[in-house]
Amino acid sequence: MREARTKLKGVAAVYHCITRTVAGEMLFDDVAKEVLRKMIWQVADFSGVDVLAYCVMSNHFHVLVRVSKRAKLSRSELVRRYRVLYAKSRSAYQPDPDVLEVILKGEMDEALAKDWRERLETRMGDVSEFMKTLKQRFSVWYNKSHDRYGTLWAERFKSVLVEDHPSCLKTVAAYIDLNPVRAGLVDDPADYRWSTYGEAMGGQVLGQRALARVFHREVWSDAVESYRMVLFGKGGSHQKIAQQRISRDEVVKVLASGGKVPVWLMLRCRVRYFTDGAILGSKVFVREKGAALLKVKQAEEKRLSELPTSSGTDDISVWRSLRCERFS
Repeated sequence: MREARTKLKGVAAVYHCITRTVAGEMLFDDVAKEVLRKMIWQVADFSGVDVLAYCVMSNHFHVLVRVSKRAKLSRSELVRRYRVLYAKSRSAYQPDPDVLEVILKGEMDEALAKDWRERLETRMGDVSEFMKTLKQRFSVWYNKSHDRYGTLWAERFKSVLVEDHPSCLKTVAAYIDLNPVRAGLVDDPADYRWSTYGEAMGGQVLGQRALARVFHREVWSDAVESYRMVLFGKGGSHQKIAQQRISRDEVVKVLASGGKVPVWLMLRCRVRYFTDGAILGSKVFVREKGAALLKVKQAEEKRLSELPTSSGTDDISVWRSLRCERFS
């Protein structure tokens, strides 16, 4: 059974999500990166999640998203979000947006209206549904554009629960935006267009709004200097930092000897707890959310243990495994 993903249900939360291509292949050229960049914003609008930071690389991408507590949406808002994804391209089973609006009024069939509302709302306000929709839509585009078939992604996405506080969010956002710097593609993250900071420094409103939300601000101008401090340190610039690269081994030596490494410098090394951890935040936050996640896991394990067993067939064990995977 796969390990359960870190995810809270029914509450507002922030997640750092990471997913990689199959076998880690460098599949994404500039065109593919641009398409995925646009899809991130598009699917986020449909799903009702706030993108705080993102970075698209050649074989993986990161997103830092804030998921609000699910709320009942008006009919007009449901149709608006539906149009975001399905105004131009949809399957034969998906109605035209104008037809959907008529269906949701319920004047012809109340049961059908309820079914469509539930079907759409289930896909919104949920980090798993956001990532599922994003990955599926991009896979369809990529395979069709490159005359290929089969899976594009290596595995389920990873998610790390992040405390919704500027001191924590800005560090994770900077780690995400510094991906191309750690990869040696650029010295200044502003020069990488497929990331939040690159987009924001290029004058794009969506990127600017996203990073402003990291600092719980309304406008980019109130956050830009603070964010640059996280990226470059006090009085730093990308020219100075390019001359002050530090390897992970050097960081380990400094820490082992009791020394301190500035956060902006440490962020230029790969730090596993940003991607492979479960919860990031203050000790109080980690303790509180860790206890909540443990209760959810224990409750599900108890429920699964109470399922009937079968002596003559393996069907029940297979079904039980599927239930575990659905939960995770």
